[in-house]
Amino acid sequence: MDNLINIVNKLQDAFTSLGVHMQLDLPQIAVVGGQSAGKSSVLENFVGKDFLPRGSGIVTRRPLILQLINGVTEYGEFLHCKGKKFSSFDEIRKEIEDETDRVTGSNKGISNIPINLRVYSPHVLNLTLIDLPGLTKVAIGDQPADIEQQIKQMIFQFIRKETCLILAVTPANTDLANSDALKLAKEVDPQGVRTIGVITKLDLMDEGTDARDILENKLLPLRRGYIGVVNRSQKDIEGRKDIHQALAAERKFFLSHPSYRHMADRLGTPYLQRVLNQQLTNHIRDTLPGLRDKLQKQMLTLEKEVEEFKHFQPGDASIKTKAMLQMIQQLQSDFERTIEGSGSALVNTNELSGGAKINRIFHERLRFEIVKMACDEKELRREISFAIRNIHGIRVGLFTPDMAFEAIVKRQIALLKEPVIKCVDLVVQELSVVVRMCTAKMSRYPRLREETERIITTHVRQREHSCKEQILLLIDFELAYMNTNHEDFIGFANAQNKSENANKTGTRQLGNQVIRKGHMVIQNLGIMKGGSRPYWFVLTSESISWYKDEDEKEKKFMLPLDGLKLRDIEQGFMSMSRRVTFALFSPDGRNVYKDYKQLELSCETVEDVESWKASFLRAGVYPEKQETQENGDESTNEESSSDPQLERQVETIRNLVDSYMKIVTKTTRDMVPKAIMMLIINNAKDFINGELLAHLYASGDQAQMMEESAESATRREEMLRMYRACKDALQIIGDVSMATVSSPLPPPVKNDWLPSGLDNSRLSPPSPGAPRKPGPTPSNIGGRNPPLPPSTGRPAPAIPNRPGGGAPPLPGSRPVGALPPPILPSRISGVIGGTITQQTGANRYIPENMRGQVNQVVGQAAFNELSNVLTPRFK
Repeated sequence: MDNLINIVNKLQDAFTSLGVHMQLDLPQIAVVGGQSAGKSSVLENFVGKDFLPRGSGIVTRRPLILQLINGVTEYGEFLHCKGKKFSSFDEIRKEIEDETDRVTGSNKGISNIPINLRVYSPHVLNLTLIDLPGLTKVAIGDQPADIEQQIKQMIFQFIRKETCLILAVTPANTDLANSDALKLAKEVDPQGVRTIGVITKLDLMDEGTDARDILENKLLPLRRGYIGVVNRSQKDIEGRKDIHQALAAERKFFLSHPSYRHMADRLGTPYLQRVLNQQLTNHIRDTLPGLRDKLQKQMLTLEKEVEEFKHFQPGDASIKTKAMLQMIQQLQSDFERTIEGSGSALVNTNELSGGAKINRIFHERLRFEIVKMACDEKELRREISFAIRNIHGIRVGLFTPDMAFEAIVKRQIALLKEPVIKCVDLVVQELSVVVRMCTAKMSRYPRLREETERIITTHVRQREHSCKEQILLLIDFELAYMNTNHEDFIGFANAQNKSENANKTGTRQLGNQVIRKGHMVIQNLGIMKGGSRPYWFVLTSESISWYKDEDEKEKKFMLPLDGLKLRDIEQGFMSMSRRVTFALFSPDGRNVYKDYKQLELSCETVEDVESWKASFLRAGVYPEKQETQENGDESTNEESSSDPQLERQVETIRNLVDSYMKIVTKTTRDMVPKAIMMLIINNAKDFINGELLAHLYASGDQAQMMEESAESATRREEMLRMYRACKDALQIIGDVSMATVSSPLPPPVKNDWLPSGLDNSRLSPPSPGAPRKPGPTPSNIGGRNPPLPPSTGRPAPAIPNRPGGGAPPLPGSRPVGALPPPILPSRISGVIGGTITQQTGANRYIPENMRGQVNQVVGQAAFNELSNVLTPRFK
């Protein structure tokens, strides 16, 4: 794994200098198998150290997540012992045993709480290995009755992950068709992409038996095949036999065994490590495109900003002067674009800002503030009534007084000062936000930015004061003279006729205009009839309608307002409702709504009810007249006086005030935005374009003003470093792509034997202690052709001499020359052909799925040629 370690280390160094954590997400390696199958020994061989607990029965009783991290020194750390380093692997084994007993007890109990161990070493790759408890079926000690199911769920928790490589470990001295490890792997990896079969304890098989057909992937095939290993025995472990010596003994065993020597290069722990190494290399190659895209995007983002830093010299005064001029020009352009609007890519898509927000203040917020300040209808009519009476004094007025109209109108006009001043404040506030946003690009020079904002803000505040004076002067203009000859003013005659028509019809002729909308509750309806729930009411000058909700799609009822009156409803002592109620009724006693003499409506507060009453007054619905008045005090019901002449005069003045205020508010809504634009906004643009630079030069030393902030200097250095690191990382990724070779995924095999292996005795390997029987081969089933042997790219070893083997002797009764060349067994001819194609390099041009057949043909042809050469010499 040295080459792969070097590649990963280069990438890690590049990412570390970039300041980004490298997320290669290397696969986990989980070892699955039965008890005492040799799982822990396989993991120890990867690390090269003896550090896992050993013994008989179930030893691994908690999952061990082993994270291997490439480092300079060699030591271990546990997650439950943060900060403590274990330099001795014997101490690590002791800590694993103690931590297991702490959670599970000392009587063979199990737990799914994992132990997390990190091992730092210069001889490992950044990998995650998982040692899982062995599969068992009978509970012992403190183990639960469903021990088998619990261990399976624990194993599935890890091997379900797509980045987990499954090593299905099965001892050679057991029946492979009954392997629980292979069955579990098949459930989570049905295509066999992540599963590698590992056969252990090959040295413990009974004499006369071997696992050759299994290791050649013929008997019970897997997509990635099987790899045989020989681990240390219990005697070797107790004798502290070194792992490197054990690996040498393993190699010697495979080379000397007659059944395994021809495939010795494809067996053993080193070969298993190479297979895993290739899997990791493939995974890294698959991950590199995503990393490359991420780095390229980051590099493109940095390129534009880095361009101005490449030749930057902090002490060069000319560069600073040029930078200040460029930033002021940029500020002028940004301010103009923000106020006037632009279609550039920098437009704000999240909220209104700049000119768009000021436009909203002019045409929406100002209108809203003016409408909001409008006096309550009930209060306005009371003021008009008092004004008329006070002007007449002791005399009885025969005509509607002009002075009452002027007094009321002046009070209404004076109320406009508050909304127009508030409009100016909102515009100045938004301009401050625009200036702060436009100077954000000066953040590299904080003193320049601070001075620029101070100069512009001071100028805007000065213009704000002047603008408010001018706008208040507009209001004073309106107060100075009442232009009753305005073309839009209705005049006294039209107002009086309008009032008389209203008295005749009982309603005010406003057309069917909407006066108010809002929620109210119909109080006198029962719950079953829809009462006690809010409806959406729409009041017009002719009727009141209510709907199910604000959408106004489902109308419940429409009630005409002709002849209706208002009255207050007193809540009884036993009433549980806290709502304020009033009612609409007909003075002649007719039903108003269905079978009800009155329609009782309620609101949450008294203010809401009073506001609704004022709106009903606008629609011509008046309160009922009191029959008696205490002590002749007319102030108890002055707003609904019994004097019809006074009521006509109040209505006339009300119409005149309404008409004239429409003219004034229309003029105000038109003139205020124009004044603000001229006196503040346009003036600020002219100041920034023409005078800002002069004020900056006059404010102080430009050298101090153009001092770069410490944060900006750090950011500049950091950006340059990230840019260079990005380039280095991209170059390393390119080198990795060219330096590593990807191996194709093996073709699928027919592995339907896994679910039915228990019932298929024909496919079972020989049992321990029984002589090896020649298993059924495809060559003698149905007369089919011999199977193609697995093709490899390695040079084949010498042809082994099987016990009692050798070529059959030629019959002596027939001359040798008359015999055709002997036909070699397919296995031998394939090996010879594979050697020839390997040494000549022809296998590079042969498709992988045809290599086996080509090797047989080449081997047979070579043997035939050799026979033709040697046959004449023996005649």
